[in-house]
Amino acid sequence: MTQYFTEDASVETVNARMGKNINPRLALVMASLVKHLHAFAKEVHLTQAEWDYGIDFLTKTGEICSGERQEFILLSDTLGFSMLVDAINNRRPSGATENTVFGPFHVDGAPELPMGSTICLDGKGEPCLFQGRVVDLDGKPIRGARVDVWSDNADGYYDVQQPDLQPKWNNRGVFVTGEDGAYSFVGIKPVSYPIPDDGPVGQMLAHLGRHPYRPAHMHYLVTAPGFEKLVTHTFVGGDTYLTSDAVFGVKSSLIAPFNQVKDGNTAWVSPFDFVLTPV
Repeated sequence: MTQYFTEDASVETVNARMGKNINPRLALVMASLVKHLHAFAKEVHLTQAEWDYGIDFLTKTGEICSGERQEFILLSDTLGFSMLVDAINNRRPSGATENTVFGPFHVDGAPELPMGSTICLDGKGEPCLFQGRVVDLDGKPIRGARVDVWSDNADGYYDVQQPDLQPKWNNRGVFVTGEDGAYSFVGIKPVSYPIPDDGPVGQMLAHLGRHPYRPAHMHYLVTAPGFEKLVTHTFVGGDTYLTSDAVFGVKSSLIAPFNQVKDGNTAWVSPFDFVLTPV
């Protein structure tokens, strides 16, 4: 064991200070964190000024956090870290619908509505019929699946971002499948929008020459007894930001068709089936 700190033995010295009777998982995680953090500093020859800048950045990131805003999650999102953790924890067999990031705008308690209901309450946007089935890996319909949906409005804002402007539960709803596993509801064709970029994370993106936009998408939380929870989006095919999503949430399997129609009630229809994995 190295008792005194040296550059060459920095990792061994720090990790040797851990106690013997601590949580084994904590010991594993922290030892690896120290190993990779020290390796990063050595690889880039981190300067004192860069260290100072990093500490200031993290301090400002914490200061802007509130009950309504979590800048550290935004930082994790924009570094692709949130998507990596999500991928590690949601590995599924071939054919199952893929997960993606939950996002900060889900609200518990959205109203349960009859199939085919309209969730757009502000009258803005291009009406779109979303429809499909919830099935298992063998293609059999799942009865009693709860399909919780939410999206931005035509101006690119969620209702919780504009509580004084949008009706409560605007572009939100819960639908429960019957024997056929089918779901359907009328929302709007989603629009792309920027993540909050008026804080440290936005400044970081600007310095990196990156934009803050997310491609247009509809959120889904699909749950059913005996099956793994599915948190996912469907993305609007052809969106400008599909290959440069600020939070890396796009997976090719989640790009959904949005077909233009003229039936007098909707302007678009977007079919998509969700395939759940048994627990």
